[in-house]
Amino acid sequence: MTKIIHCSGKRKSSIARATIKPGTGKIRINNKSAEIISPITAKLKIQEPVIIAGPIAKSVDISVDVKGGGYNSQAEAARLAIARALVQYDKKLEKNFLDYDRQLLVADVRRKEPKKPNTSKGARAKRQKSYR
Repeated sequence: MTKIIHCSGKRKSSIARATIKPGTGKIRINNKSAEIISPITAKLKIQEPVIIAGPIAKSVDISVDVKGGGYNSQAEAARLAIARALVQYDKKLEKNFLDYDRQLLVADVRRKEPKKPNTSKGARAKRQKSYR
């Protein structure tokens, strides 16, 4: 029996769905190899849980589908989904992930604050007054 695990991760408006199955350690993001992802900061962010998992990650194939948001939030959503799936695959990894960075297993719930009426630019910016 093969053990296939599905997990998801969210960050801002990005949603990542990770699938893990026994294999040879390949990582694919949106059907592309994780090696060709750019910029390099996003690539390293995605590889963090795999590096921490070590030999366990070498024995599984990871496939991630990511939608929405920018490249940075997509990378963080994929990182969260991969880490959660690896923990479901092997429970011993949970302590390692939490010791390294809690954001690997716990989603960041911060969202963009909505723009208020009578403001010019952002959520808290106010229109300037001139008395001359």
